[in-house]
Amino acid sequence: MGRLLPLIVVVPLLGAALLVAGGRHVPRPVAEAVAGLAAAASAGLAAVALTRPPAVSWLGAWGPRDGHSVGIVLVGDRIGLGLAALTSLLVVAVLAYSWHYFDEPPHGHGGAFPALVLLFQAGMCGFALTGDLFDAFVFFELMGVVGYALTGYRVEEARPVQGALVFGFVNSLGGYAALLGIGLLYARTGELGMAQTGRALDESAGASGRGGDALVVAAFVLILTALLVKAAAVPFHFWLPDAHAVAPTPVCMLLSGVMVEMGGYGAARVYTTVFAGPGGVPAAGARRTLLVLGVVSALAGALMCWQQRHVKRLLAFSTVAHTGLFLTGIALLTPHGIAGTALYVLGHAGAKAALFACTGILLDRHGSVDECELHGKGRDTAGTGLLFAAGGLALAGLPPFGTSLGKALVEEQSPWLPALFVLVSAVTGGAVLRVAARVFLGAGQAGRDGEEGSEGPETAGGEEEPETGRRVRRPPVPMVTVAALLLAGALAVGTVPGLTGAVTTAAEAFADHGGYAAAVLDGRPAVHPAGAYDWWTWTGAGLGLLSAALAVGLAALSVGRRSRAVPGSAPLRRLHSGHVGDYVAWTVAGIGLVSLLALW
Repeated sequence: MGRLLPLIVVVPLLGAALLVAGGRHVPRPVAEAVAGLAAAASAGLAAVALTRPPAVSWLGAWGPRDGHSVGIVLVGDRIGLGLAALTSLLVVAVLAYSWHYFDEPPHGHGGAFPALVLLFQAGMCGFALTGDLFDAFVFFELMGVVGYALTGYRVEEARPVQGALVFGFVNSLGGYAALLGIGLLYARTGELGMAQTGRALDESAGASGRGGDALVVAAFVLILTALLVKAAAVPFHFWLPDAHAVAPTPVCMLLSGVMVEMGGYGAARVYTTVFAGPGGVPAAGARRTLLVLGVVSALAGALMCWQQRHVKRLLAFSTVAHTGLFLTGIALLTPHGIAGTALYVLGHAGAKAALFACTGILLDRHGSVDECELHGKGRDTAGTGLLFAAGGLALAGLPPFGTSLGKALVEEQSPWLPALFVLVSAVTGGAVLRVAARVFLGAGQAGRDGEEGSEGPETAGGEEEPETGRRVRRPPVPMVTVAALLLAGALAVGTVPGLTGAVTTAAEAFADHGGYAAAVLDGRPAVHPAGAYDWWTWTGAGLGLLSAALAVGLAALSVGRRSRAVPGSAPLRRLHSGHVGDYVAWTVAGIGLVSLLALW
């Protein structure tokens, strides 16, 4: 299976190279077909690799000797492969959704957009599979650079370029922090591989009788900061809603569906492989850092989500909120917490991408993503409305969606977690259901220009133009079909019994610090037999029904209200100023916060 791992990354790279080399000579249908085939081939390779035992691939046959190596390694464990497969499947869905999407390609030929999407796929798959810190940084930067280009794809307009610049500034700061942290670890250990670095830190601690010192903690803080920027965790999240407000809808599907989740995955991967041993960072420090930032992100994201009328920004803030829930699950540092978070991510990817797909249909039909301006205009697109409402219920945690199952598994790990998860799921799901009721049912009164949400630097969404370059009379079949299939995937995560057991076993291997090093460096993969696991329980299903019922109730209470402002929330709204200098300042302050939490 090791031979398949490089191909998962190389195939989309080759597809992008072909499209770029063809340039203006490649007709758009051919370019889109090539991109779709390359993305599907990578997804198929990842799916095949998932059916085989975990394997390790040392590129160029530079394998380890006596537990040491200078080679580059790809690690095909179940969690990493699953994320690569999810990424590739979502890219296939995005390419199908955006078939003939742009009437007049702004860059001169129809292959530019699909080529960028393939590069994005390659960066994310490489990040999910790499076992090397420096190569993780390289793939991290590839994700970032392509993300900037995709966000500002419509370069003839000022707003997308501004959103891309904000995206670029903040994420570049995260990249510099990661590189500095990797440099500190290399100075201490002389290693760049995750397994080698973790083992070297543990051996150093055994020789000195002491755990990780200030240099190790500083490296952890810097690397974690970069990953939290990518995850859009508070206070590193400001770039995300600004980017979503201006990026093309297919790009939003990728940003919220899988790229943000890469940050959470990276935080869990780096800690378990490098810092979880006796020479790293104590579990209490890592748990405290992830838990505090996770809870703050969940609550702040839910609060800001509720107050939006720009539908894309609303969905972006719901991503911030659910990122907080993901980090909270990871902060438990237990296999069951990681397993529940993984299932939650799978369900969330399908639901969130489907919601953005429906939003794109509204934009191309009505030229607006303003909840107030769209009031009642979706009555003639009942199918899209049903899909949008189903996505809102999935975010709210309605069983048997995968979001509900993952939420339930994490909630059962601590007595106070249900309150947080139910509250955040209800508020974010209720905000989406409120939009569905007002837009597709015409519930409540039509919005007014002075309604809460149009003040301040945030755009209301009424000045948008159709991204396809034309107003569509009826929703295109590929766009509706993709949204329906994505929701079906989110539903399947919660209804396939064997999936939970497989993910739980994979999470046990993922959390095994020593087992990872033994598998990568010594060729002795640890055996983690399938043990007992929880699927649906009465408590988990009941909490899911409760959060969904609360979401419906909140939506029903709010549709007739003129204002959605929460008392005392004005300062939080003003922090989202749109000025890149403010966001850079918050990023620097966030580094100090992470340092304080890790060293408390």
